[in-house]
Amino acid sequence: MSTEHYNPDNKDLSILRLLQKDAKLSVRDIAARINLSATPTHERIKRLERLGIIKEYTTVVDRKKVGKGMMVICMIALNAHNKKTATRFIEEVTQFKEVVEFYNISGDFDFMLKILAPNMDEFHEFFVNKLSEIEGIGQTKSIFVMNSIKESGRIL
Repeated sequence: MSTEHYNPDNKDLSILRLLQKDAKLSVRDIAARINLSATPTHERIKRLERLGIIKEYTTVVDRKKVGKGMMVICMIALNAHNKKTATRFIEEVTQFKEVVEFYNISGDFDFMLKILAPNMDEFHEFFVNKLSEIEGIGQTKSIFVMNSIKESGRIL
């Protein structure tokens, strides 16, 4: 990622909105929608990628249709607040495929994890045999998501 400073203009913001909605759009399609020719549109997209504004292209998958019907938000407080404990915790949690989002937060808890599992038995297996085995965990709170009202990775 470049340290080059850049403020996206309205054309760049339009490109970002279009790509967030459909990352499979061709440069030609994007160019037509933002009233710009293909070459400068392509150059803008490449600059957005180079600057790290566009971090990656991804596909949104229906988690239930691929056997990940249970979503759990797990809040974790460490029992020691030092760099070594936090670093070890972060290194271990980032390796778990069940954890699809992972945040360092403020308040009563230090971390928030979004965990996907096929069912309660599989979540229990993950929680008991993987997550709770990490040294340094002081307190946990699991919140079981009953229904997703809105899920979107779109920023703009």
